[in-house]
Amino acid sequence: MLSMIKNLFGPGTDYKALLSSGAVIVDVRTPGEFRSGHIKGSVNIPVDSIRQHVNELKKKGKPVITCCASGMRSSSAASILKGAGIEAHNGGSWMSLQQKI
Repeated sequence: MLSMIKNLFGPGTDYKALLSSGAVIVDVRTPGEFRSGHIKGSVNIPVDSIRQHVNELKKKGKPVITCCASGMRSSSAASILKGAGIEAHNGGSWMSLQQKI
């Protein structure tokens, strides 16, 4: 059953491998949420200002992993970044992403 589900949705993202290749974790929650807890080394760019940081992220030339509280805002941010030509992956909630890395 699990293999059937994997076939439908494809392989999961290997976040550890992305980080090993230099990926940047962008936490798209508000600064207050970020201050209350975040993944060590992550950068806080709230989703409502992600478009203003596209060039800055492009210059890094690295994949981006987005995260937030539940995965909704990080999904939006990843879509915006992908649309701008950046390799972006939605890491979902920061707490679950932390467990995957």
